[in-house]
Amino acid sequence: MESYDLIILGGGLAGMCAAVEAGEAGARVLLLEKQDELGGSTVLSSGYMAFAGTDMQEKEGTIDSTESLMDDMIEVGGGANDPALVIAYGQHQLETYNWLVNHGIEFRSLEAVSGHSVPRGHIIDPHQAIQSLYRRVKQLSNVTILFDAPAKRLLENDDGRIDRVIYEVEGAEQTAKASKGVIIASGGFAKSEELLSQFAPQLKGALRIGGRGNHGDGLRMACEHGGWLKDLPYLNGTYGFHPTAAGPVKSQGLAFYKGAIMVNQLGKRFVNESISYKLLGKAAFEQPDCVTFQVWDQIVMDKSVHDDPLYDLQLLKRRRLLYQADTLEDLADCIDVPLDVLEETISRYNQGVLDGEDADFGRKTLTHNYGKPTPIEKAPFYAFESTVAMLATYAGVSVNPEAKVVNPFGEPILGLFAAGEVTGGFHGAGYMTGSSLGKCAVFGRIAVQVALKEVAVK
Repeated sequence: MESYDLIILGGGLAGMCAAVEAGEAGARVLLLEKQDELGGSTVLSSGYMAFAGTDMQEKEGTIDSTESLMDDMIEVGGGANDPALVIAYGQHQLETYNWLVNHGIEFRSLEAVSGHSVPRGHIIDPHQAIQSLYRRVKQLSNVTILFDAPAKRLLENDDGRIDRVIYEVEGAEQTAKASKGVIIASGGFAKSEELLSQFAPQLKGALRIGGRGNHGDGLRMACEHGGWLKDLPYLNGTYGFHPTAAGPVKSQGLAFYKGAIMVNQLGKRFVNESISYKLLGKAAFEQPDCVTFQVWDQIVMDKSVHDDPLYDLQLLKRRRLLYQADTLEDLADCIDVPLDVLEETISRYNQGVLDGEDADFGRKTLTHNYGKPTPIEKAPFYAFESTVAMLATYAGVSVNPEAKVVNPFGEPILGLFAAGEVTGGFHGAGYMTGSSLGKCAVFGRIAVQVALKEVAVK
């Protein structure tokens, strides 16, 4: 039986940050990746990371603080977040940003995104980030990565400590020992119809576009040994995907955070468009036939951000996914909604913008507490049919601030850690853009730092 200090399950951002952190600390590490390549859900994400007080913000003249970041996180999460996890994130977030920069991760630009009071969305190319970390791992002879090697079960010793992993390679079962701990970083369960039907039956019919290996393996392994689960009641899909996103091109646009409105097939608004797009997904899924459109004008179109995963509205146009018309009459005809209703909807919205008060849904900003809405009045007009997708599950295994998996009584399960999408308790009832990748990096490293302090198992 091969023996290591740490065994990491999963090669997404959480697992790769953990592998580099452990490798650089001199630990002997085995990372088991279920698929034939690294990345998991990370490489399907929009690439935003939530950090405060960075050099990028300073260059842009953005005044921010860790306290403001944590306040936004709690507010967006409806106060259902585990405050200890939010505090841990706050304590480590800026250090983690600098660590990523020092490890070759390129932060391309800064945007105002969902749930933030200031521009705080630091954009990476997820593929570039994973490959940068992989290059570093390959320089570390004490770190081994096995591909096509799914973990199957966890085993505990006579003291009740998790110290072995059963995994599979080329159809044969193998067992490896971990003297310092096992870190579950295996992602969520967005591709498990069984678990989705149990935990999120309300999302039947949502597009399934999560990582192909995300079947909840890590969640099952943790539960077998007493791991508790959190945030499952708050599972919602992600809004803003085109109905064709289940195919190879996963087109998404969040024009509403630049000033668009959302209407259903009756031509009516149905929500405050500035809230978290997880909550927008819930509202959209409740509309007739789940059909919704984002509607905007040229003022909003001019805010398109080139090569941005969420705001490149011109890219949607080039892909011929937008309806464009010189009049609202023609636009209503294109998307088959009642003209009189659409005109009334936009007229009421515009008047609310001018009055400074949205009488219907209370929208005051573009996103969360940032940005000023503008009237929809300058031709041409645009519409983007949008739906809800299960991209990531943002709920799962309960952990403490040291990334230790805990049982229903909050007691750590010896030798077992978890980081990334597989964990619950951090986001609460909503979702703040960038906090998912952010927690992967932050808690992936915390898990290693804590585990390496543990007394080695004899």
